[in-house]
Amino acid sequence: MSGLAMPSVNADIMARRAEIVAALREIVPGEGTVDDEIGMRTYESDALTAYRQMPFVVVLPETVEQVAKVLKYCHENGIRVVPRGAGTSLSGGALPLADAVLVSMMRFNRILDIDFDNRTATVQPGVTNLAITQAVSHEGFYYAPDPSSQIACSIGGNIAENSGGVHCLKYGLTTNNVLGLQIVTIEGEVMRFGGKHLDSEGYDWLAFMVGSEGLLGVVTEVTVRILRSPETARAVLVGFPDAEDAGRAVAAIIGAGIIPGGMEMMDRPAIHAAEAFVHAGYPLDVDALLIVELDGPQVEVDHLLQRVEAICREYGCTTCRVSESEEERANFWAGRKAAFPAVGRISPDYMCMDGTIPRRELPRVLKGMAELSEKHGLRVANVFHAGDGNLHPLILFDANQPGELERAEAFGADILKLCVEVGGCLTGEHGVGVEKRDLMPEMFTEDDLKQQQRVKCAFDPQHLLNPGKVFPVLHRCAELGKMHVHHGKLPFPDIPRF
Repeated sequence: MSGLAMPSVNADIMARRAEIVAALREIVPGEGTVDDEIGMRTYESDALTAYRQMPFVVVLPETVEQVAKVLKYCHENGIRVVPRGAGTSLSGGALPLADAVLVSMMRFNRILDIDFDNRTATVQPGVTNLAITQAVSHEGFYYAPDPSSQIACSIGGNIAENSGGVHCLKYGLTTNNVLGLQIVTIEGEVMRFGGKHLDSEGYDWLAFMVGSEGLLGVVTEVTVRILRSPETARAVLVGFPDAEDAGRAVAAIIGAGIIPGGMEMMDRPAIHAAEAFVHAGYPLDVDALLIVELDGPQVEVDHLLQRVEAICREYGCTTCRVSESEEERANFWAGRKAAFPAVGRISPDYMCMDGTIPRRELPRVLKGMAELSEKHGLRVANVFHAGDGNLHPLILFDANQPGELERAEAFGADILKLCVEVGGCLTGEHGVGVEKRDLMPEMFTEDDLKQQQRVKCAFDPQHLLNPGKVFPVLHRCAELGKMHVHHGKLPFPDIPRF
């Protein structure tokens, strides 16, 4: 796995494999427990295919009771567990371990309740993102977060990574659209946080769970907010001869107080790849393309389109084309949403990064990535959520060429370090997983990381849930609980201690 350090394999667990598989088959019978090599091969990686590892065993529970029994058994026997959704994660968050039970939640695929009066939908975690919108669209509603993989990615996986998508600029990420969760802890305890009500009482447990990457519990039910579909939605394609000018136009649009429903940017390599793949009508004589969507009442949309066009012309755009029908608007977005597979046609392999930066730094970071491309000798195609500064550089390489994977990893690390340097962060929606794990100290101090690990210890003291992910060095919970004594003096000496 390209030198990626993972937790050492527990030899005792490996020696007991037949016994453990038999016990799991009692809980999840028949095809719900998979232990043969061919059957498990499907689960050896997520969408970050540079890293692969065959699972110890795979279970596919169908009921909350089965999930609780599996986790309780693993907890009582000291067995590690890796939760998994649809496997579309791009950070290695669902990468198996050689001695861990992989729990796939894709049989939890039912929509349980749709409440139009309260504008909520309650679903199981294996329901795909797009299926929620399809289930409510007949009444004029939709689910706002829309990752590019929405046709395949599961809502449970979206919660693990706090996924976003094209429309998160105006309508928020997953965390802004989840109202309630049911989870199962590693001890097998079933817990509920939130519900259909607007705000939860007490501590904000939802904020802990959304984006926790499978480290705190396994999600078994989700209640999300659904929204009324806007009266009007129109998109405009804007081409620029210079990518840095396109970045300045993005900052100017937001600075003018305009919040588009979505605002995406693609550079020349991505434009050409997407157009060849989808034939969306993209201009091919530009270095950067913005797709800006405005939604709301028609009179407002028409007015904002004029303002956006004026701003883009001020920053040197050479083409500007407004969608004239719903079909044309959908076609504009089809190219953007197919950009990742389209790039796969021009390179044997690619690595998709996920840094986030302040919008004003777009020109600087685009220039920096071009310089890093020359430094590492690898091409890069840029596709990203320009409105909220969430970058998705696609580093193109050939894993069959010796050293190219390592160069791609180094290139990606440099891009993420640049994001942090300009005031951004390591991830916007793909999560940390194993991909960015060892870069966490670039963004957080040791004390920051220890504080985060204390939350992990509260839910999972033995570190059985998804170990090897997110934290570069995992301290034992007992170590994190020790009181620090400096020069023989306790902290806060005036506080009574018992």
